[in-house]
Amino acid sequence: MTATMTAPTELKQAGRPKQNREAIFLFLPALLPVLSLSVYPLIRGIALGFTDARAGLRVETRFVGFENFSKLLHNHLFWDSFRIGVIWTLSVTILQFVAALGLALLLNTNLRFRGVARTLALIPWAMPPVVVAIMWRLLLHPTNGPVNEILQNLHLTDHPINFLGNFSTALPAVIVVGIWVGMPMTTVTLLAGLQGIDRTLYEAAAVDGAGAWSQFRHITLPQLRTVIVAITSLDLIWNFNSFGLVYVLTAGGPGGKTMLPMLFAYNEAFRYGNFGMAAAMGDVMVVIIILFLFFYLRNRLRSEA
Repeated sequence: MTATMTAPTELKQAGRPKQNREAIFLFLPALLPVLSLSVYPLIRGIALGFTDARAGLRVETRFVGFENFSKLLHNHLFWDSFRIGVIWTLSVTILQFVAALGLALLLNTNLRFRGVARTLALIPWAMPPVVVAIMWRLLLHPTNGPVNEILQNLHLTDHPINFLGNFSTALPAVIVVGIWVGMPMTTVTLLAGLQGIDRTLYEAAAVDGAGAWSQFRHITLPQLRTVIVAITSLDLIWNFNSFGLVYVLTAGGPGGKTMLPMLFAYNEAFRYGNFGMAAAMGDVMVVIIILFLFFYLRNRLRSEA
C-alpha cells in the first residue's frame, strides 16, 4: 500500500528536472538579449574605467587601477558638469512633478472632453527626444522663432532673446523643455494613482466638513505616497542620465552652461577618444545615483512607517 502511494510522488519528482530544463530553454530567448545588450555592456563599461583604453585600431589597453578616478578628483570641469547635472535633475524632477500633479488632478475631474485632453497630454511623451529638441530649437530661435515674436508683440521685450545661446538663459530654457518632455509620463502615473483612491474617503471627509485643501492634504497625498516615491525615483534616474535632448538643443553650450555629466562623458569618449576616462566618469555617476536613491528611498520609507 505504501509503495503504491509513493509511486506517483516519485514519478512527479523524476519529471521535475525535465520540466526545469524546458523552463530554462523557454526563458533563454528573453534572457540572452538582456545579458548581451544590458548586463555585458554594463560590466564591460565598469571594467573600462580601470584601464587607459583609447580610440583607435591596435591600441594597447593597460590596467591602471584607480588612476582615472584620481584624475577625476582634480578635474574641475567634470565636477562643474556634475553640479549642472544636479541643478538640471532636481529642477526638472521637482517642477515636472508639481506640474504633472496639477494636470493629473485636472484630468481626474469631470472635465468636458476629458478623453481628448488625456490624449493631448500624452503627445510630448510619444515624440522622440530628437524631434522634440529640433522643434523647440525652432520655437526658441532668436530671429525666426514664434516665442520671441509673441514676447515682442506683447511688449515684454524690445529685442530678440537667444534663449539657447545666452549664458543666463540656456540652462533655464533647457529645463523648461525637459519639464515639457517628461511631464506626460509622470501625469499618467499620478492619474492612475488618483483613480485608485476610494471615493468614499472624500465623501466621508466632505460630510465632516473638510474642504478641498484638507482633502488633498490628508487623503490625496497620503494615498499617492507610494506612487510618488516610485515615479520621482524613476524621474531622478532618467533626468540625471539625460543625453539626447540636451545634446540636440545645445550640445552642452554655450560655454559649458548646459554640459550635463553624460554629455561630458560622451565628449571625452567620442570626441577625444579617452574611453577609459569616460568609463570612469560613468562609474562615478552610477555610484552617486545609487547612493542618492538609497538615502532618498530610505527616508521616504521611514516617513511612511
